[in-house]
Amino acid sequence: MKNTGLMERPAATMKLVGERLCLDFVNTVGGRLIPPGKEVDRLESTIRNDKLGEYADLLAWGVHAKLLSEKDVDSLALKATHETGEAGRVFQRGKKLREAIHRVCRSIVYGVSPEEPDVALLNTEIAEARGHQRLAPNEKQFTWQWEDGIWLDRMLWPIALSAAELLTEDDLSRLRECGGDECHWLFEDTSRNGRRQWCTMEDCGNVAKVRKFRERKRMEGRC
Repeated sequence: MKNTGLMERPAATMKLVGERLCLDFVNTVGGRLIPPGKEVDRLESTIRNDKLGEYADLLAWGVHAKLLSEKDVDSLALKATHETGEAGRVFQRGKKLREAIHRVCRSIVYGVSPEEPDVALLNTEIAEARGHQRLAPNEKQFTWQWEDGIWLDRMLWPIALSAAELLTEDDLSRLRECGGDECHWLFEDTSRNGRRQWCTMEDCGNVAKVRKFRERKRMEGRC
């Protein structure tokens, strides 16, 4: 890979714990701050430490999530240097797609209706992605393949289709939001007992355990 510096970007080191591609993309932030008591009636959030700052971060995350090959990245990075305006527009599309998926999924978690503009944006990106799919025969049947060519937005296509699959085919009762105060990452609970509460036990789960332990000790000290 010519653009080796891409893999040193924060977007290329994110934990992929959402269990679905679109949720891992939603989680390309250090966390989200949500006012207390507003979980149900306010879907907006304040992003803490956004990992997507420019088009190159989309490329870095695309490689990290195995959406792009090294050859893809080299070609896209070169094209982006010649088409900076279009690369910037794709970057903004990616950020808007991420936030629309976040709000729609969060509305499901808290049992409220998603906003129509978010659903409309998702439909637009899904239609764009499907427009780049082509049927191709293999040994026994046909498969879907992506259209050939160097398309600056190609990393967005599988994300949009992942959101479509999540929302239409998966068990949405398994959609969860991490309970960490400054996290709120989204994930699909694929655990057998369906009781997963945290993005990871090593991070937010451990913080919660330490907090609970200290609170218990504090209460014992009052007795």
